[in-house]
Amino acid sequence: MTQSQTQDVIARLLTNIGSRKEVEQYLRNYASVDAPKFAVVKASGSVIETGLDALASSLSFLQRVGLVPIVVHGGNVQLDRALSEAGVDAPVVKGLRKMTPAALEVARRVLHATNLRLVEALEALGTRVRPFTSGVLEVRKVESSDLGLVGEIVSVRDAAIAQAAQAGILPIVAPLGETAKGQILIIHADAVARSLALAVKPHKVVYLNETGGLPDATGAIRSAVNLAEDYEALVADPRTGPESRRKLVEIAALLAELPPTSSVSVTSPDHLAKELFTHRGEGTLVRRGERVVRHEGWSDIDTARLRTLLEDCFGRALDDGYFEAKAPYRVYLAESYRATAILTVEDEVPYLDKFAVTNEAQGEGIGGSIWQRLRKENPKLFWRSRSQNAINGWYAQNADGLYKTDKWWVFWCGMSSFGEIQRSVERALTMPATFHDRPGST
Repeated sequence: MTQSQTQDVIARLLTNIGSRKEVEQYLRNYASVDAPKFAVVKASGSVIETGLDALASSLSFLQRVGLVPIVVHGGNVQLDRALSEAGVDAPVVKGLRKMTPAALEVARRVLHATNLRLVEALEALGTRVRPFTSGVLEVRKVESSDLGLVGEIVSVRDAAIAQAAQAGILPIVAPLGETAKGQILIIHADAVARSLALAVKPHKVVYLNETGGLPDATGAIRSAVNLAEDYEALVADPRTGPESRRKLVEIAALLAELPPTSSVSVTSPDHLAKELFTHRGEGTLVRRGERVVRHEGWSDIDTARLRTLLEDCFGRALDDGYFEAKAPYRVYLAESYRATAILTVEDEVPYLDKFAVTNEAQGEGIGGSIWQRLRKENPKLFWRSRSQNAINGWYAQNADGLYKTDKWWVFWCGMSSFGEIQRSVERALTMPATFHDRPGST
């Protein structure tokens, strides 16, 4: 399949899960990526146990459209069952099993079988795969009597994996390594994924689990995490579950060693394509991100750059005197000038006058970080949006109520008084527009 044909297939398939703009952005981001640098995907043992069909289908789709991730699988569920059935005493210690010689022999057989199970499921779909159960990871025994025969990765031999990926063959890597003397040891699958990611420096690292992402305090899946803005608060929040906290710490450490363009996604197998190729995704996207600065006025802001951001995002010309006429209450602005929220005060209530996020920043979760912060700091809020705005559905999901006219939709949060809502709606509908069609536009 030629690159042009591949892109045509991708465009047709992805149009079903995202907008045309998202497909075009994907083509720019991924189509020219060298095969081994596309993604490292780690699938937990529970995913292979309960979601093998969805996993094989998603990976097969990627391979068929010319994208070849390096796949690492775990096997905790399978090990639990096999060791229990074998009556082997291998208690869980520090998140890893204490590997006695008997337990290690069971573990090797189980992980080989798990690797084969995934390989056969992919081959049944006509997908070219190559299993790697040895020869990739050089390890040494963990220096702890508690862990027994468990490996610590010393080096990664990624040449064979890279060759397979460049040939369009999916590498399937088991969490097993060899010592300098040829002894096979078990390794934590997350450690394998991390070491491979540091070796090949992929565009994406993806963790597949049954949860489908990192849950927030309510149990809902968090759509994005901007580490520069969100990390400290999330780790310190007692409502963040221990597993989510552990994963955030692990991801932050990994991204600190990868290129700034790299990102990590946590999702489920059946939503893998949507998480990879759409801005909103279907899981949790984690990036290094950037700081969002709150300004109390225009004095510390490059208004020429801010004007460019607003006009590019809205596709209209901003009033020449906008910055002179508007008295901002709070301006939330990404350091890169790729996302902003501008608030004024109207009838003593914060009004969201402008909310602008570039496509790139939206895909990085920066817009979501701004939104979460402004909502936290401004529990009472109202705003309006043109009736044809494609983001109105998202606004409606995040508002407490809305009022529609042919031209405008008015949204509000944190208001319970009918009189206050009525005044806010009337104020929003009577405010003059500050964007105008550019000359010659239709």
